[in-house]
Amino acid sequence: MSQPFIQIQELTKFFNLGGGNILKAVNSIDLSIQRGETVGVVGESGCGKSTAGRTIMRLYEPTSGTVKFDGKDIYKLKGAELKALRRNMQMIFQDPYASLNPRMTILEIIGEALDIHNLAGSRTERKKKVEGLLDLVGLNAEHVTRYPHEFSGGQRQRIGIARALAVDPAFIVADEPISALDVSIQAQVVNLMQQLQRKMGLTYLFIAHDLSMVKYISDRVAVMYLGKIVELSESSELYDHPLHPYTRALMSAIPIPDPEVEQQRDRIVLSGDLPSPVNPPSGCQFHTRCPIATDKCKHDEPRLLEVRKGHYAACHYA
Repeated sequence: MSQPFIQIQELTKFFNLGGGNILKAVNSIDLSIQRGETVGVVGESGCGKSTAGRTIMRLYEPTSGTVKFDGKDIYKLKGAELKALRRNMQMIFQDPYASLNPRMTILEIIGEALDIHNLAGSRTERKKKVEGLLDLVGLNAEHVTRYPHEFSGGQRQRIGIARALAVDPAFIVADEPISALDVSIQAQVVNLMQQLQRKMGLTYLFIAHDLSMVKYISDRVAVMYLGKIVELSESSELYDHPLHPYTRALMSAIPIPDPEVEQQRDRIVLSGDLPSPVNPPSGCQFHTRCPIATDKCKHDEPRLLEVRKGHYAACHYA
């Protein structure tokens, strides 16, 4: 394969809570993303998915590790180079109600990105570009004078997508972009994202906890648990042959739209609560909840290794 478009190596993000307490949100993850690919990231709330996304975007500075964008280490960039990078990497946020400034019109919200990067020569050109972006995401041009509170949740997320696309980025981190939306709207937003990807050659990191939606949109899927990637594979391979006990438990929670099949299958219910990332367990961090854990799991931390072709798992018994 060619050099990855995005290369993440040993990325770590810890937060100092004071009093000697360190929250290990993202703990040495490795991931590569090819140009034009969609990589999904799944896991329970609090596993570090969103923190990883924000650190990759450099909204958070990393504790250690590197992220290379098209061969450039983004954490070494400053000034004009960093500004150029910001144009190439954009983010779609989780909450369309909180991510849009309620005091700004849609023209101002989307036009702000054009202003920062000097992408419009005049106010007329700026308005024309914003109207074109609204049309691209399925909204009307006359919406430019309205304020965020005049739109539904799905429409607001479309505005968020238009804002991300305003600077013509190559890579987008979508941080749970559908979790705050009604189920009936979620598929529309995901289909829109796929259409835009094909049209504009976008590369996505799609963060979510809806396993069915991640399977639908992603080429490959990474499963996170307590700040670490515990399994990584092509989407269909992961869902058909999950190797890590945690992934199997997640997959067993996906509802099947067939009452007879749903009634007969076995659900894997994990015991205990998710351990605190401030004081994670030793060895394999999943051993406190794992149905097949042994003494080895308590002491030896498994590495993420290729168990089958293109299928990686961090488990001694994968």
